[in-house]
Order: sequence, then structure tokens, then C-alpha cells
Amino acid sequence: MFFDLYRITMVLLAAIVFLAFNVIDIRCQSGGQKHVSTKATEQIVVPMSVDVDGAPTSYGPDDAKALDYELNAHVGAKKTGRIVGYLTDSAGNPVIQTKDDPAPGFYVSTTGYYDVKNPRANDPRRYLDAAEINYTVLADSARKLGVKPGDLCVVHSIKRNATVYGIVGDTGHSSGAEGSLALLQRLGYAVKNGKSVDEEITDIVVRYFAGTNPTQVFYFHQSDLDKAARKLYLDTDFSTFH
Repeated sequence: MFFDLYRITMVLLAAIVFLAFNVIDIRCQSGGQKHVSTKATEQIVVPMSVDVDGAPTSYGPDDAKALDYELNAHVGAKKTGRIVGYLTDSAGNPVIQTKDDPAPGFYVSTTGYYDVKNPRANDPRRYLDAAEINYTVLADSARKLGVKPGDLCVVHSIKRNATVYGIVGDTGHSSGAEGSLALLQRLGYAVKNGKSVDEEITDIVVRYFAGTNPTQVFYFHQSDLDKAARKLYLDTDFSTFH
């Protein structure tokens, strides 16, 4: 009997600790079930520019056919800037996709988060496709709190009152003010590429959740990412913004 009471007490204490550190609220889902909502590690509100890195057609020898200008693959969008948007060989030349790749003739564009199970650095499929996957850029404030590329996030447009799941897919913008082409499209913005935007994209809320992808799962399809995020009951309540 003493053992049973001890075991029950320990279970209750563990539950209390979990709620204290991981729960922001409890809300009803379909079917009337109540689920624990996971508290965000960090939340930022930023404007967003379009990031096309990782898409098979992001950069190439012909700007007219690519999703972005080759110049934007350089640091500071300057020819003298280091190339960060696509791979180069030892001579500094672009690594070009072959006939067996998704977009032959285009450059192999990279993202900070990649498929660790794919050792082929020159394979475009190793990187997140900005035209398919909702990804954000890791903000310094989130990084300092333990968020890493590959962790999941929730993104909300205050203007559109739209919310989507995403993944921390790239680095290089300390404020976190960049989102993939797919992310901004799914939030309701009429963006087609990284070259120009018809409207100013402001007031985007990004919630980062540290430790939500410990096995470094890689996603080829947004539907799979959505499924994984829903199972974690990440906080998607943005009612305080409206």
C-alpha cells in the first residue's frame, strides 16, 4: 500500500512539473477533447521578406527563369559578397543540377537545415524546398534560448488572421525577418518569387518551440510537417492580437 501511494505521489509531482514548464493553456479540440497546449520558447513580431533558398529553381544562369536574382544569393546582395544561396565548387563556380536532378541547369541552392540522412551535398533534395515547405529563419533571440534549425514553429499573420505550422529552416537573418515562399503564400500573400512583392508584409508573429524535432526529421511535403506539428499541440491561440 505504501508503495502504491508513493508511486501515485511521484506521478502527480511529475504532472505538476510538466504543466508548470510546458503549458500555456488548455483548449478544446474537435470532439470536445481537451489537450495541453505547448508553450513557445520565444515569440517575435517582425516584417518578412521572401526566402526562396532550397527551391530547385531558386537561382540559375538566367535570372528571368529563376525564382530570385542571382545577386540575392550573395551577402548584402553585392557581387563582392560571399555566396550563401547556392553551392560552389573549389574554383568558386556554381554547382549546377544534372539531368537526374529536379531542375537541370539551375544551381543547387541550400538551406541551413538539411536532410542528415542524405550525405550527398550536391543533391538539391538534401535541402528544404522553399516552394513547398513553410520555413522560417532562426532569430538570434530564439537561438540564445536553445532553438535550433529543424525545430518546429507556428507563424501567424495579424493582417490576414491566418496561422500555419512551419520549421526553422534557415539562418543568416538575425532578426528572423524572412520566411519561405511557401510560408508567405499559405498565409495569404500574393507572392510568386523573391524578386518583388506587391504588398508590404508586416506584423508576422513567429513562435519558436525548442526541442520539438530531436531526431532531426526532414520534411519533403508540408502535409507531413503539419501532421507532426499537430501531434505536439503547439500553441496556436493568437486571439490577443485581434
